[in-house]
Amino acid sequence: MAINYDIKDPSLAEGGRYKIEWAAREMPVLRLIRERFKKEQPLKGVRMSACLHVTSETANLAQTLQIGGADLVVVASNPLSTQDDVAASLVMHDEIPVYAIKGEDDKTYYQHIEAALAHKPNITMDDGADLVSELHKGHADQIPDIIGGTEETTTGVIRLKAMAAEGALKFPVLAVNDSLTKHLFDNRYGTGQSTLDGIIRATNILLAGKTVVVIGYGWCSRGIAMRAKGHGAHVIVTEVDALKALEAVMDGFQVMPMMDAATRGDIFVSATGDIHVIDTHHMEVMKDGAIVCNSGHFNVEINLKGLQAMCQGDPTLVRPFVEQYTMKNGKRIHVLGEGRLINLAAAEGHPASVMDMSFANQALAAEYMFNNAKELTNQVYALPADLDMEIARLKLAAMGTQIDTLTEEQANYLSQWQEGT
Repeated sequence: MAINYDIKDPSLAEGGRYKIEWAAREMPVLRLIRERFKKEQPLKGVRMSACLHVTSETANLAQTLQIGGADLVVVASNPLSTQDDVAASLVMHDEIPVYAIKGEDDKTYYQHIEAALAHKPNITMDDGADLVSELHKGHADQIPDIIGGTEETTTGVIRLKAMAAEGALKFPVLAVNDSLTKHLFDNRYGTGQSTLDGIIRATNILLAGKTVVVIGYGWCSRGIAMRAKGHGAHVIVTEVDALKALEAVMDGFQVMPMMDAATRGDIFVSATGDIHVIDTHHMEVMKDGAIVCNSGHFNVEINLKGLQAMCQGDPTLVRPFVEQYTMKNGKRIHVLGEGRLINLAAAEGHPASVMDMSFANQALAAEYMFNNAKELTNQVYALPADLDMEIARLKLAAMGTQIDTLTEEQANYLSQWQEGT
């Protein structure tokens, strides 16, 4: 079957297949869902467009959706997150149309989004809400054919909730990110490990003894701070939320305003979902040689245009994924991965074991949306708690871990109010 696609090199497909198979070893929950999908075909005839990071783990999700009957197109959700060999394998071995090239410019990125929309999807699957946003802005005529969507990440959920609050969202979306088996594990353990992996691969720096400033203390930042501390770094947290700041203090981290932290840090990592949390006045007072990077979805967290205006000449690529900006006073700031997600720009993203739960959520969310969209309004919803709990149960079983169950007496006690002390 001839399919359309735009990838770097089809000859990379064999290496991509090995990567996909390797990831599958660590994704037992998704494998169980795939086996059921193959028998039941719950997505048969559904056109789906998925705007996700094109990695070996995502490939296993794409295969699951296809086996479940979906007519699927996959595009990248970030210009630097694509694994080109994986994209080639999906095209050449699975005959899934893929539009994704690592390092694609913004023009190509949005051309690929347009290719996903040209598929005229019934269900969208997003990581950052670019697909839904472009659909609403330029393809309103397609909205009557949309059943609903799913959203993978914090940044996307923030954007979609803003749309819903303004009455701009025209179909229901399931916030996969809000599932406990997603954000408690993917965001904390996945982002924590993969962010430091990306920093280390890009710089080969020793973290022990360094001062790492983590901007924000949401679930992603919690993981980054925890893992940096485990490497022997001194960790400073900055926050605007009093409760999160208090939690960071109770977790043993030093908390202070960003302007104070800017003079002390060796490495700065943002993961807030907000704009310019690392701004020019912060970089102005940083140490010579400071390393700045981002693990939030969009590169707006670092004010790169402002930094460039403070510098003499263009930045120099001193290592792969390390750009050296030289200020007019001679001080150097090193920006990793063009300010994009460092864990996917310089490394391979989250380990497959944690993406197993995230993508199990995505697969079940697509099935749930197809079956229940008529009962939903144009709002952002969490995946039902019973599906979340089932994913946790399957993951524990796959890990060989058993837990207790309530006795009848205990269950009855928890469901009544009469008996006290």
